Amino acid sequence: MILVTGGTGLVGSHLLYELSLNNDSIIAIYRNEDKLEKAKKVFSYYTDKSEMLFSKITWIKADITDIPSLEIVFNNTINLVYHCAALVSFDPSDYYLMRQTNIDGTANIVNFSINTKVKKLCFVSSIATIGDAINNEFITEEKEWVLDANKHCYAITKYGAEMEIWRASQEGLDIVIVNPGVILGSGFFNDGTGKLFSKINNGLFFYTEGITGFIGVKDVVKTMVKLTESKIKGERFILVSENLSFKTILYTIANYLNTKKPSIKIGKIATSIFWRLNWLLSKVTRKKVLLSKSSAKSSHNKDFYSSKKITDSLNIEFEKIDSVIKDICKDFSK
Repeated sequence: MILVTGGTGLVGSHLLYELSLNNDSIIAIYRNEDKLEKAKKVFSYYTDKSEMLFSKITWIKADITDIPSLEIVFNNTINLVYHCAALVSFDPSDYYLMRQTNIDGTANIVNFSINTKVKKLCFVSSIATIGDAINNEFITEEKEWVLDANKHCYAITKYGAEMEIWRASQEGLDIVIVNPGVILGSGFFNDGTGKLFSKINNGLFFYTEGITGFIGVKDVVKTMVKLTESKIKGERFILVSENLSFKTILYTIANYLNTKKPSIKIGKIATSIFWRLNWLLSKVTRKKVLLSKSSAKSSHNKDFYSSKKITDSLNIEFEKIDSVIKDICKDFSK
């Protein structure tokens, strides 16, 4: 039996499709019935047999921060766990909620996996937990993460979650960790990176020229499955297809959506002014910030990540981002 947490999210839903092709015994956790329809929609992007494949999944309503609900889940004989569930936010006001979900929730999954003798756990982390480069060199898995004032809350909590996974490894559970770059995929165009496509379609005027690593969600989930089914354990892997500028990404999306490209470059001074004004406005209106201090800074960073370790280990090649975006735009147009 395979367990997938975060099954109604971007990575989780695409992973469930991949798993449904070859497995009949799959359990997925969900919290909200409405999100089940979004997960099912993802299946429809792949095949006209989405109903049949989706029906292979046993859905259990549970929360990774709620131990009694997890007891019901782990009463089943679970052999493999794909831990995709996480709270993603760059709003500092969500820090403690992210700690509860990302760190405490991961600790719960780890404890149940150890106690029920799960064979292997695959954890979806982030390049946010990889150390910074020196002199613009390529960033590898060996770069040590150091906490400083520039680290955003999401990175801190995902690093804490990784520490729980490494604890599991020390306690005898076989684990693998993937550290994807910015993940691009279909199905959630009002959330996360999916908003890029909606905003470009509706008219986005601004861009920055920061550089980071990007990867398609299909490559992420296929790599996760291969790693979990392999003999590899106790390792983590950066998953990045290409290191590209935000400008390039936005221009490519606009090109395939046949809409206007962003035309106003935003520099460091402008973003530093905006996040301060936005922070003040959030205090008055009690609404979430649109741009935090750390997000403003990272939008101008130029970071280059290496995926040599994973490509050498599994002898795989990731899809080019231009092709990834082209396919997503087709799905968006549907």
